Amino acid sequence: MSNGKRISGLDAELDWLDAMLRFRFAAYGAAPDAAPHAPPLPPQHDARTDDPYARGVAGLDGEERLALILALAPHVAPEMLDPFLLQNQATGRRFTEFGGMLGQSHAGFLPSVETALFLIAGGDRAARIAARRLFEPSARLLASRLLMLDQRHADEPAGAALLRLGPDMLDRLLTGAPPAAPSGVHFPAERITSPLEWEDLILDEETAEHVAEISAWIAHARTLLEDWGLARRIKAGYRCLFHGPPGTGKTLTAALIGKHHGLPVYRIDLSRVVSKWIGETEKNLAGLFDQAQDRDWILFFDEADALFGKRTDANTANDRAANQQIGYLLQRVEAFPGLVILATNARAQLDEAFTRRFQSMIFFPMPDAAARQRLWHAMFAQRPFALHADVDLDALAQEHALAGGAILNVLRHACLRAVARDKDCVRKADIMSGIRQELRKEGRYAFS
Repeated sequence: MSNGKRISGLDAELDWLDAMLRFRFAAYGAAPDAAPHAPPLPPQHDARTDDPYARGVAGLDGEERLALILALAPHVAPEMLDPFLLQNQATGRRFTEFGGMLGQSHAGFLPSVETALFLIAGGDRAARIAARRLFEPSARLLASRLLMLDQRHADEPAGAALLRLGPDMLDRLLTGAPPAAPSGVHFPAERITSPLEWEDLILDEETAEHVAEISAWIAHARTLLEDWGLARRIKAGYRCLFHGPPGTGKTLTAALIGKHHGLPVYRIDLSRVVSKWIGETEKNLAGLFDQAQDRDWILFFDEADALFGKRTDANTANDRAANQQIGYLLQRVEAFPGLVILATNARAQLDEAFTRRFQSMIFFPMPDAAARQRLWHAMFAQRPFALHADVDLDALAQEHALAGGAILNVLRHACLRAVARDKDCVRKADIMSGIRQELRKEGRYAFS
């Protein structure tokens, strides 16, 4: 395996896992006098080297290392776990004491807590029970996020939970590389940013005060929780609801809160989270929250009523699954140590269990005439084009009740009309065409 070179920490650990597998399967079902007497010892690693795996497992004991390399095996040596695919000839099924499950797209074996207990303790029931301590939430593997447990169904035994590496742990153990920004089809969120600054945010006074409270929490949460000792009474995270008509600045506010504090904001793509298959939505959400758990991310759930809707009477299996999904969401949102923002145009559709647990519920109203005046001037400021003399931004603000998002659409529409004429001047007719287009979306009309 090493081709004459110094064997890596990962290769040594995989060799040990292979030896442990051989030992346990040799002992499985064998007569006491024929069973091997002692399991192979874990290799010694020098944590002072530049070997990323050796550094990654420094300080762990043998049982912890065995559980960790077992969770890593499907990623780097899935064939090593093929012995767990053996079937019991009497039942025609796999051996339940091996735990684990078959993947859907991954054809190999995915280990569970039960699999780890089998490797650690074999058939010694007392030792297996004692080893369960490794997978308690306060134990080192889980508390440090080296390992995570994927409990697919709450009513199944705890040993059925699949072993999963913690966020970024695969790269950290294999290459020692810093975590990369998540991307791709397997991450159901996208990062949102804005070229605007905090000072560019135009909100009414009451809304701005509530938003400032969120900003104050981000800036001073550690002081309150640690220095002031409030961690004994309140949870670490902050949950808030943005509600109000479309285009009133909910998404922009979330993006600017993150930008102001140097925190990435991820908008959850509900189309990649919600699944018609029972249990899949919870699985997708688990992956999202697990990746975000120890990072300073702001999670932004837009159109949250589609995911956090009211629970119904559990008359059917689908009703029960939907209610279970909402319950799981409530649990993960409450446990998240960072900032979670839910945004909706229909507050009444949200489940009351969520609304009771928000630290703040901020209404984003339609802007009044004064706010619209600021919005019109801000949208058309710093422009390389000219405004015709017939354009009166103050009059437009007074006459047309539009939200900021709609005014931005008007700007885009008017500039497109102007540039199509090969002119660098925007006329009132260009702007009115855009206003009429926006009002028609809402079933309203403008005649001026």
